[in-house]
Amino acid sequence: MASLSFVSSSHLTLRTPSLTLRRTSPSSSSVSFSVKAQSVALSQDDLKKLAAEKAVEAIKPGMVLGLGTGSTAAFAVDQIGKLLASGELHDIVGIPTSKRTEEQARSLGIPLVALDTHPRIDLAIDGADEVDPNLDLVKGRGGALLREKMVEAVAERFIVVADDTKLVKGLGGSGLAMPVEVVQFCWKFNLVRLRDLFKEFGCDAKLRVGEGGEAYVTDNSNYIIDLYFKEPLKDGFAAGREIGKLEGVVEHGLFLGMATSVIIAGKNGVEVMNK
Repeated sequence: MASLSFVSSSHLTLRTPSLTLRRTSPSSSSVSFSVKAQSVALSQDDLKKLAAEKAVEAIKPGMVLGLGTGSTAAFAVDQIGKLLASGELHDIVGIPTSKRTEEQARSLGIPLVALDTHPRIDLAIDGADEVDPNLDLVKGRGGALLREKMVEAVAERFIVVADDTKLVKGLGGSGLAMPVEVVQFCWKFNLVRLRDLFKEFGCDAKLRVGEGGEAYVTDNSNYIIDLYFKEPLKDGFAAGREIGKLEGVVEHGLFLGMATSVIIAGKNGVEVMNK
């Protein structure tokens, strides 16, 4: 189980962690810090930006990068673009996890490739919607779960950047959406099956809709069924297996055993959890 500690003060004391990224057994975890205090009042976006920039420090020349999707991941993509423009970073390529990340990266001059030509990824940086004590995740409320999982599953290292509101005791514990991407064909059939699959957790299932009330369509031309749990899942791995058995399900938002480090930004500072 990963560990997390916080610093408290009347003013924010920011501890900027020095990342030690490595793969170890799930039972082994550590938190590594290089402390540099700043007595300043920072907004949540400021903290997310600092955490994202800390993750970017792990990038080295020659790397193939997975570029995440979402508000926090966007800070990391921005920082990569700035470092490339200044010459502090060079000889990297990125694989975006959504069309909007692709557009952002291209606008910043980040060279892009595809998994077809670069199936080995050195480092992926992305956000998360939920993080449990084992560093298992719920992702995909931004609608990019399929491409995110394809990219991040083959990354040698996967750094997650999130704020402390994303911490949960168990996956599904936030009561917010756990997305499942499904084909458009007979989506109602799968909505009912998904809801019934998790009856014991008080699960509700809803088709995701856009601002105009129409069905939300992913970059892959699929729909998303959002699952809402009244109780956290007891076994995320078992839940993922059962969801994956349903015909017409493309992917689910349970990202299990994938994160190697999580950088958490909160009112009390920035902390790193390593697996």
